[in-house]
Amino acid sequence: MKIIEKGGVTSPKGFLAAGVHAGLKKQKKDMALIVSAANAVSAGAFTTNKVKAAPVLWDMETLKGETHKAIVVNSGNANACTAEQGLKDAGESAAYAADLLGLTQKEVFVASTGVIGVPLDMSKIKHGISMLVPCLSSDGHSAAEAIMTTDTFPKEAAASVEINGKTVTVGGMSKGSGMIHPNMATTLSFITTDAAVSKKDLQTLLGTTVDDTYNMVSVDGDTSTNDTVLVLANGMAGNEILAPGTEEWSLFEEAFRYVLGTLARYLARDGEGATRFIEMDVENALTKKDAKILARSVVSSSLVKAAFFGADANWGRILCAMGYSGADFDPSLVDLSFTSPAGTIQVVKNGEPLPFDEEEAKKILSEKEITAIADCHQGIFSAQAWGCDLTYDYVKINGDYRS
Repeated sequence: MKIIEKGGVTSPKGFLAAGVHAGLKKQKKDMALIVSAANAVSAGAFTTNKVKAAPVLWDMETLKGETHKAIVVNSGNANACTAEQGLKDAGESAAYAADLLGLTQKEVFVASTGVIGVPLDMSKIKHGISMLVPCLSSDGHSAAEAIMTTDTFPKEAAASVEINGKTVTVGGMSKGSGMIHPNMATTLSFITTDAAVSKKDLQTLLGTTVDDTYNMVSVDGDTSTNDTVLVLANGMAGNEILAPGTEEWSLFEEAFRYVLGTLARYLARDGEGATRFIEMDVENALTKKDAKILARSVVSSSLVKAAFFGADANWGRILCAMGYSGADFDPSLVDLSFTSPAGTIQVVKNGEPLPFDEEEAKKILSEKEITAIADCHQGIFSAQAWGCDLTYDYVKINGDYRS
């Protein structure tokens, strides 16, 4: 696998994108467009929140179609809790883009992110779309910038693999900084690939990969009304249709998982107000499910997050979070340690505390990226989850979000 430096949603063949400022936000880019030159099969994953935004409902229905070609995204307004008008506006956005692109309405997905409970300003949406179409290019960076809300940097990734003499590429972009919790997609994310793959197999792959990547991230315990992951696969790499269980499929899956995994980690690194990136590794658990539940419980704990903010080796909070997770494990067998670029320190062995140097622990936990490792000593299964610390700035950011 080759990692494409500075790659993104337009790295695969046949994809163009653009980002512009349409006036939904005061100064920053706020609308993006992704277009495939060829018909693309699609896959999607959406929020499990019962309060689903209008674009989510539109996309869930649109996904039933065989092929699609475009995705229109706006930031600054979530078009959520906007009743029938919201659905009308989502459909009108798709129709307007389709008309300018020479497509049908049902070939266009829409996505929104921003403030909940405010109707879209359709004059600005249409103005934005009319600006986006002539700006389409092979540089997708402006599109990644345009979908940001409280994000501090655009999130992009891409990788390619050689399959029977053909270069197959996967690229993507995501946004997400707050309302990030392991409950489906946790973000807006748009993945493109020039691989030839069936719609059914692509949907299956997306489901399992989301479960191992986006579902393993927690910033603040909130799940958005707008969470959406969409994938377009246009087959322009020219490979034979990939079949699960083959060596060719394994190569494609490696690139696909790399892109989604990288984007998921970016979400945790860019958590609202965060100063530290936290990785929780659970090793040798009884089942894969138990390992994932344990890891997610730790990175979701507000007390654990607060301890990391203070560089405090308060390991009891980690065992506590594991204990109430609902997973099956024996606390008396657990080893626990912390590691970072500043070193490694073990604080628990066989469920019992070990004496350790508090100053050394603080030095290790003061790094920007920290890993906590819990070895359950009961099975062969492992899992990783990602999060960030909980800081004063998180409250500041969300205390005046609308203003």
